[in-house]
Amino acid sequence: MSVEILNGATIAGFIEDEEAFNSWVKKRFDALDEDQDGMLSYIEMMKELQCLRVFQTETDFEIDAKTDPDEVFGLYFSLFLQFDRDSNGVLDLEEFKSATKRIMLAVADGLGVSPLQMILEDDGFLKKAVEWESTKLLLP
Repeated sequence: MSVEILNGATIAGFIEDEEAFNSWVKKRFDALDEDQDGMLSYIEMMKELQCLRVFQTETDFEIDAKTDPDEVFGLYFSLFLQFDRDSNGVLDLEEFKSATKRIMLAVADGLGVSPLQMILEDDGFLKKAVEWESTKLLLP
């Protein structure tokens, strides 16, 4: 983990760089595709949604309240169904890319234009966006 400064433009810029974004998405997809069948099952995708912290739980905030596991399952499953455009029960690479883009653009919109200091996971999307932006700043 590291502390980084970013804003919505950091994320949007990374997504707009199709080559960089598509490369990262493919690597992430391959890492999540545990059985290497070229598809992500709900269980495989749930790990990504948990990593993205789409739904904050009490453990994320160190609160003693209990979250109903069925509620969490239902929320993640409803997201999965939205991303499964052909309703075949799995996500292919294009569906995963589309879902990732939608989630990250929503995060970018939520962050807005003011720079924020955040703690980022080393292999996460936000960290990759910050790394991408820093390479752009270093170019002449």
